[in-house]
This record gives sequence, structure tokens and C-alpha cells, in this order.
Amino acid sequence: MKIAKVIALVFLFASCAPIYVNYDYEKGTDFTKYKSYNYYADMKTGLSELDTKRLLNILDVQLQEKGFILSETPDFFIDIKSSEFKGAQRQTVGVGVGGTGRHVGGGISIGLPIGQAQVTRKITFDFVDENIKQLFWQAVSESSFNPNSTPEKRENGLNTIVTKVLKQYPPKK
Repeated sequence: MKIAKVIALVFLFASCAPIYVNYDYEKGTDFTKYKSYNYYADMKTGLSELDTKRLLNILDVQLQEKGFILSETPDFFIDIKSSEFKGAQRQTVGVGVGGTGRHVGGGISIGLPIGQAQVTRKITFDFVDENIKQLFWQAVSESSFNPNSTPEKRENGLNTIVTKVLKQYPPKK
């Protein structure tokens, strides 16, 4: 019974794809002056309308938990962009044919792909101070994405991404 639990745990961790986040910010920025935020009205996230709503709702909740206020006259604006791309097919089955005889050899081999290529989604979060027209903080997340997943799984995935992205905001000195 213990072995079955261990195997189930291994499969659980193996199925959770990692989320990579890179951060960058303008050195010398006083992050304490930023208390309120809003989104650009003409923002084109590259996500579906439903995923955009999910992402913005999650971002609102987590920013407000950090003490930020959604405002019509914000201290900074948020711009979000995303893109999706397919990774290289890594799983293949090799099929080979060959023959030998009297010091003569030959062969042929091909790799047949199994399953589908993994889809990766990259989401960029830009925090922009419109008063000085300058980007002051940026996070770029990259994670696997299943376009056929349920709304609950999509929301959980976006929640995990936003949590990891905002973990480093504001940057620690």
C-alpha cells in the first residue's frame, strides 16, 4: 500500500509543470510611492476573453491583498501580453529495419512522434509609471498550457502564475 502512495505522489509531482518567472526592474525606483493601479484600456492580452477576465480578477484580488487599490487615477498602469508556442516533440518511437550477410550490412531507422507537442504560454506583466512614461517593473512567466483544459484548471493555473509573479513585487532591497 505504501508503494502505491509513493507512486501516486511521484506521478502527481511529475504532472505539475514548473512555472518559470523572470523579473526586471528600474534600479533606483521608489516602490513605496506606488499605492494604486489600473489597467490600460486598450490592453490586448493575447488571451481569450474569458481567460483575460480570470487573470484580471485574480490579479485584482492578489494586488489588493498586498494593499494596492484599483483606482481611476492610479499611480501606475499594468499592461499584460501573452503568446503561445509549441515545443519540440520529445517523445518518439524508433522503428528500424536492417540486414546483414557475408560482411555486408545495412539499415534504416525512423522516429515516429507519440502524442502532441507541449504548448507553452508566455505572459508578460509590465508595470508602467505614466507620469514619467517609464516601465519600472516587469515579470515574464513561462509555463506549459493545455488549451483543452477545464475552466477550473485554467483558473488554478492562472492563479499559480499570478502568485509566483507577484511574489517578487515589490523587489526586496
